[in-house]
Amino acid sequence: MKQGTATIPPGEGSATADERSIDGAAPDDVVAVPLRHPWRWVGAGLLALGFAALASSLWENPNIDHATISSFVFNPRILNGVGLTLILTVVAMVVSTILGVLLAIMRLSKNPVMNAFAWFYVWVFRGTPLLIQIVFWGYLGLLYAQISLGIPLTELTAFSIDTNTLVPAFTAGLLAMTLNQAAYSAEIIRGGMLSVDTGQHEAASSLGMSPTFTLFRVVLPQAMRVIIPPMGNETISMLKNTSLLSVIAVLELYTVATQISSQNLRQVELLVVVSCWYLFLTSILAIPQYYLERHYGKGNSRQLAPTPLGRISAAWRRTPGHPVPKGTQP
Repeated sequence: MKQGTATIPPGEGSATADERSIDGAAPDDVVAVPLRHPWRWVGAGLLALGFAALASSLWENPNIDHATISSFVFNPRILNGVGLTLILTVVAMVVSTILGVLLAIMRLSKNPVMNAFAWFYVWVFRGTPLLIQIVFWGYLGLLYAQISLGIPLTELTAFSIDTNTLVPAFTAGLLAMTLNQAAYSAEIIRGGMLSVDTGQHEAASSLGMSPTFTLFRVVLPQAMRVIIPPMGNETISMLKNTSLLSVIAVLELYTVATQISSQNLRQVELLVVVSCWYLFLTSILAIPQYYLERHYGKGNSRQLAPTPLGRISAAWRRTPGHPVPKGTQP
């Protein structure tokens, strides 16, 4: 029996993926429709509405004097407090990072004495509240009226000075924050060093590199990718923790604002001023952290995420009237 070929007429019904002509003709391409998420927009709208209501209630609150806020934002006393806050933050972080590297090396050392000392240091300073440590250093003169240097078990003294003269409030606060942060920095740096594969140590040793050279040229550069994010967070926490120094009368930002509010009785307005400055300073500190993370993350990803300026530039090129240059991707 002779078999003929049969085809499906093009206009009959709707064609599916399985309905093909016997001669092998391909069906039409399937158009993919993206899945819609209407509840996302509903949730975003509710959040925006709640934020707008909160902002409006604060702005129109008759108990807040906006003139007082604007007059004290750049007040010389406030600016002096901001400067002292930045000095405390930078000096404490730099010194504590150096101490943290030394403590991390001691924790990883095979010397039991050095290992035990580093463990004890971290245990003490990480296990007691920072506020208590600040008060302790602030009242060090009650424990030692004089700080002397001489030969033990004899009355021979080469140097002696009053404790409150040697350790004023600023120095006491700086010591407390530096020594406390060194314990946290040590654990962060130790974790970063442990994240480097042991094969890197073996390769450096096989090339004849000394342990010190291996540490600073092989291990630490690779560990920075793990160290930078938590250390950036610790820097921001250090900036905010300077407000605790008000208990020993260090004239940082919060202490100055408290003194001013005790005179004009505008506590809420001065708290707003202080909050604005802390938000500004923490935002500034986040910028170098971002670029450091991006720099040390080069070997971890094929393509780095665009910088904020790069995103702005790409968005500008996508606007009408600004054609995308050849060879670039919008």
